[in-house]
Amino acid sequence: MSETWPEDALSRDAFLGGRLTLAQPKAGYRAGIDPVLLAASVPIRAGQSLLDLGCGAGAAMLCCAARVPGVQLSGLERQADYAGLARRNAQANGITAEVVTGDLVNMPEALRQRQFDHVIANPPYFDRSASVAARDSGREMALGEETALADWVKAAAKRAASKGCVTIIHRADRVPELLGAMAQYLGSLELLPLIPRRGKPARLALVRGRKGGRAEFLLHDGWLLHEGASHPGDRENYTKATACLLRNGAALPFC
Repeated sequence: MSETWPEDALSRDAFLGGRLTLAQPKAGYRAGIDPVLLAASVPIRAGQSLLDLGCGAGAAMLCCAARVPGVQLSGLERQADYAGLARRNAQANGITAEVVTGDLVNMPEALRQRQFDHVIANPPYFDRSASVAARDSGREMALGEETALADWVKAAAKRAASKGCVTIIHRADRVPELLGAMAQYLGSLELLPLIPRRGKPARLALVRGRKGGRAEFLLHDGWLLHEGASHPGDRENYTKATACLLRNGAALPFC
């Protein structure tokens, strides 16, 4: 696919209460709240560097920059059209970001010799041996796992600097696999379950490790996303704390 999307194939979507506007394909992979939550969880400070593996159209890394100005952003995306969108979105929002087109299992030279204070990833969630592929190829590449989760972790750990952090968001049912992979390369592992509603099991989780970390494993209290026992039709019902993350760019306590 071309790196240039036709204008009529794109929407302009507001994130962080309008502080950030991203062009996204009307048909294809579209960022939801997951990359925003991932960005909110990163304990980054001004002057530090961040690499977003599989950055898509740039939602997670650009949300990080909107929350903490003065960070040094790099993204890796294997789909050239989405990488082009990430560059375009960074420029449109006045954010400096380097976006490299390539595959994490064959890391491009532009990134291979570098290390970062923070590495983040929102890997594809679904094992297609037990699920149905999406019809749109771009959406499928974002959601259907082709590269093993262990390879995502290995690539992230290699790019993390000494004492650097790797933060990954994934489905809760993949957490045992994710923790096992991260424990091979990282220490000071932490887990934050994301609870859809009170009394419901977590569907997603944030997991962090530190290069060279030695602290004991830390299981955080679950973060509640929604109020009430069920969804009230078309109306949003995020908790006030979650709305503050999504609308105002607040940081998750996981930071």
